[in-house]
Order: sequence, then C-alpha cells, then structure tokens
Amino acid sequence: MAAKKILMLVGDFVEDYEAMVPFQMLLMVGHQVDAVCPGKKAGETVATAIHDFEGHQTYSEKPGHNFALNCTFADIQESDYDALIIPGGRAPEYLRLDERVIEIVKHFHSTDKPIAAVCHGPQILAAAGVLTGKHCSCYPAVSAEVTLSGGTYVPASATFDNAHVDGNLVTAPAWPAHPAWIRSFLEVLGTKIEL
Repeated sequence: MAAKKILMLVGDFVEDYEAMVPFQMLLMVGHQVDAVCPGKKAGETVATAIHDFEGHQTYSEKPGHNFALNCTFADIQESDYDALIIPGGRAPEYLRLDERVIEIVKHFHSTDKPIAAVCHGPQILAAAGVLTGKHCSCYPAVSAEVTLSGGTYVPASATFDNAHVDGNLVTAPAWPAHPAWIRSFLEVLGTKIEL
C-alpha cells in the first residue's frame, strides 16, 4: 500500500474527538495527514470542543484540547492530496463561508477523490453543492441541509455508530461512529490492514 496524503480541514471549536482520533489513526497506518485552518499557520492551534450525548434534547458542549496544526492553510494545493477529511463540531458552520474552503471541497468532488465527513462536516459539503444525488449521513440537525442541497439523508442509528459509503464519499453522524467511519474511509483509500 502506498501512503496517501490526506488534507484535514479544521477550525476553532472543531469536535475534539472528530479531529484528533482520525488524525492519529490515519498517521498510525502510515498516511500523511495535513491539518489546516483558514487564517492559521503550521504550529498554531485551534480550540476544540467536546460534545456529548447526556440525555438532553441536543448534545452538550465542554472545552476540549488545543489541536496543533501541522500545515499552513495559505500554502496548500489541493491537487497535491489524495483525500479530504472534514470533522464536525461547530467549525463547519463558519468554515463553509470561506470561499477557499469551498474551492478545495469542489476540487476533491470533481476529481472523484475520497472525502470523509462526520457530524456537522456535511454542512461544508452542502455549501459546496457536492451532495446532489448522494446519500449522506450526518448529525440529525444537519439533515435538512443535506436534503435541501439535493442529497439523501441517511439517518443515524440509535447509538450513532453507523457510517455510510456512497462512492468515494464516507459519512457518519457523530464520533461514536469512528470505528465504522474510519474503517470505511480506509477501505475507500485502498488501505489494507491485516491482523
């Protein structure tokens, strides 16, 4: 297996687990992961948030860790990357307003490169207009955006641990889906893990 070069789009208040866990797991299997944030440089950090399901009508939010960026957003060329990963949290709601972020997403879609998005990450996909005709899972509160942008919403399981694959698009409703989501993303990338 050849190592892949993967771009991860993050921003302040990205969901802690949804950024850190895939970043570390993809590195663990030998891929290169460049984590970037608009307006920030390598070595700077983004604040993360920890979202949990504690029996309320929606998730709760607590401060997370600082997540270090290892690449400068202004320096990236999306054509240099094999795949894109978009974590959730609150970051997607403002990242989707950045024209450069939208250009990047459109590049991965138009070149049929793998894209993985979780939780609120599909907000960026909807804003980029790349969900038409696609089946996409996401946090339930984002389902209207998926539908309104021409996609078909794939509901979360009762335990939020399901992932969905539609071609090169791998989506999931929230961090409890990490095992299924990352396993599916690795399969789409062609990454073989042998026991």
